[in-house]
Amino acid sequence: MQKKQSPKRLTRRASETSSEKHEESAFSKIHSKIFRKKPAIQEIVREPTSGGIVFRMAPDQKDIEILLIQDSKNRWTIPKGHIEQGETAKQTAIREIGEEAGLQHIQVLTWLGKIHFKYRRLDRLVLMTTQVYLVRAVDKSETPTKEKWMNGIRWFKFNDALEAIEYEDIEKLMLIAKKKIRSGEYN
Repeated sequence: MQKKQSPKRLTRRASETSSEKHEESAFSKIHSKIFRKKPAIQEIVREPTSGGIVFRMAPDQKDIEILLIQDSKNRWTIPKGHIEQGETAKQTAIREIGEEAGLQHIQVLTWLGKIHFKYRRLDRLVLMTTQVYLVRAVDKSETPTKEKWMNGIRWFKFNDALEAIEYEDIEKLMLIAKKKIRSGEYN
């Protein structure tokens, strides 16, 4: 003979079933986002870009300050952008620093190197190459201004910039830049 369940027990069991369904539904949503089928790559696109590690000496002349921008995904990086038709990488670095940081009084000192990375844009694989220059901010009173799409722009003490930068390859170039600045090896 089966024992009759109390109404409380039935209610609890019904809510457990509802809870299990909710968990299952939440799991299904997460699973479908993680494992959704991406469209096949239809095209490989090369995007040449250029930018600069912009620096100035701190007011006490003991530390180097680096200008970083914060992109729309909150990642700190250097000002950079696409090389336009008929433009050299150096010209692009100057233009992009002007557009993205609002700095017009700058001096490109030397080429530091290039970095490569790839990312997916819908059905395209984008292969990006960025030429990076060492750039001195000549006018210490010139205030950087950010573009609308940015979340931030500011001067960082060198070590703080190293901590904030999101990209390891740029971090390596920053260390090369520091060595060149300290030794004057950029002429």
